[in-house]
Amino acid sequence: MKNRILLITSLLPVCSLLAAAPSDAALVNWPSFRGPLSTGVAPLAQPPLTWDETNNVRWKVAVPGDGNASPVVWGDQVFILTAIPTGKKVEPKPASETTKESPPPPTAPAASAVAGGGSGHSGGGGGGRIQVDQPDEEQRFTVISYDRATGKIRWRQEARTELPHEGHHKDHGYASASPVTDGEVLIAYFGSRGLYAYDLKGTPLWKKDLGHLTTRNSFGEGSSPALHGNTVVVVWDHEGEDFIAAFDKRTGKELWRKPREESTNWTTPLVVDYEGNSQVVVNSGNKVRSYNLADGSTIWEAGGQTQNAVPTPVPGHGRVYVTSGWRGGALQAITLGRTGDLTGTDAIAWSHNKNTPYVPSPLLYGDELYFFSNNNAQISIFNAREGKQLVDAERLDGLFGIYASPTAAAGRVYVTGRNGAVWVLKNGPTLEILAKNKLDDGFDATPALAGRELFLRGKKNLYALADTNASQQ
Repeated sequence: MKNRILLITSLLPVCSLLAAAPSDAALVNWPSFRGPLSTGVAPLAQPPLTWDETNNVRWKVAVPGDGNASPVVWGDQVFILTAIPTGKKVEPKPASETTKESPPPPTAPAASAVAGGGSGHSGGGGGGRIQVDQPDEEQRFTVISYDRATGKIRWRQEARTELPHEGHHKDHGYASASPVTDGEVLIAYFGSRGLYAYDLKGTPLWKKDLGHLTTRNSFGEGSSPALHGNTVVVVWDHEGEDFIAAFDKRTGKELWRKPREESTNWTTPLVVDYEGNSQVVVNSGNKVRSYNLADGSTIWEAGGQTQNAVPTPVPGHGRVYVTSGWRGGALQAITLGRTGDLTGTDAIAWSHNKNTPYVPSPLLYGDELYFFSNNNAQISIFNAREGKQLVDAERLDGLFGIYASPTAAAGRVYVTGRNGAVWVLKNGPTLEILAKNKLDDGFDATPALAGRELFLRGKKNLYALADTNASQQ
C-alpha cells in the first residue's frame, strides 16, 4: 500500500496539469480506450508479461456480433459495444469500391481507432482499391457487461435495431466507437444510431439521436465520446455539416454545440486540464482545435496535420502531442496555455514529418513518446520533452499490421498486431523486446489494462489475461 501511495503521489503533478485529474478509482481502472491518464498508460496495473492459448488465460469468451470498440474496465465489470446481425436480410445496394488513392477507413480508436490499410492490406496506407461492405442485414446495436472475474455476461442492453444507412470498410463493422465510464454512468456511442447513457447495473438513463453521418466513401464511423466531470463530448465530422457538442451526463441535455469545417475525421476528443480550466482538444485534417469545455468557445487552433485525422492526441509535459499520417506525416508538440492561431508560432515546441501513424494513437510513457509508421509494425520513439529521435521506424518482424494503439504499464509497452501477436517492450530510450506472445485471434481493438489483467477484444473472442502464478490483488 505504501508503494501505491508513493506512486499516486508521484503522478499528481502530471495529473493536476493535464490528465483531466483522474480520481483514485479511475487510476486503478481503464475508463476509456486511452486509459485513466489519456496517454495509454495504466499507472497502477501489473499485467502479465507472457501468455498463449494455454497459459495465463484467466478466461476467454466468444463475443456475439462484430465490432472493433475497445473494452473498458470499471470495478468488477468489463464493457464492450457490438453490432449483432438479426438475420433479417434486405436487398443489398450495389457493391462499390473506393477509387484509387482513397484512404482506408479508421475506426475507434481513434481509434480508438482500428481500421484501414497497413502492411499486408490492400489499402496499404496509400493508393489501391478498398472494398466497402454494403448493408444488407439489420443489426442490433448492443452494450454488453462481462463479469471481470469469470467472463460471464452480467447484463446486456440493445440500444437500437435497424438497417445501417451506409456501409463500412471491410476491416471493421458497425460498432467501432469505444464506450467510456466514470463509475457512475457508462456512455455508449453508436454514431448514426445514437448516444446512450446507462448506469453500471445496465439501467438506461437517456438517449440522443444526432442524425446520420455520411462518411467519406462510406468507410464507416469510429470517433469515440469523451467524458469529463458531468460533461460528455461528441465530435461529428463527416461529409455534411460538422459540429462538436457537449451533453450533461446525467440527463442528456445538450449544453452547447459549435459548428466545424472539416471533412470526415475519425479522431476521439481529448479533455485536458490546464491551470484550473478544462479544454477539449480535437485532432483534425484542417486544424487542430481546442475548445473551452464550459461553453465550447475556441481557445486555440493550429494547422499542420494531414487529412483524415484519426489518432487521439495525448497529454504531457505541459503539451499535447498530436499525430496523423494519411498521405504525409505530422507530429506536433503543442504547448498549452496559448490562445489564438498557433500555426507557425513557438507554441509548436517541436515537430516531425515522417513515419507517423494513420490509425493507432501514440503512447506517452514518462519521457518517451511511441508511435508507428502509418499502420505498419515500424516503431519510432522520441524524447517527448526535447523532440529528440531515439528510434527511427524500426520494424518489428512478426507483427502483421497495427490498428490498435499501444498501451503501457509496469515499465512495459504492449504492442498489438492484427495477426494475434502482442509484443512486450521495455519502456525506455532504446528498443528492447521482453516477450513475444501469440493468440488464436486477430486484434484491431486497443487493449485494456487494469489490476493484474490485460483484456484483449479480438475478432471472435474477449480474453482476460493474467499471471496465474502471481498472487491476486
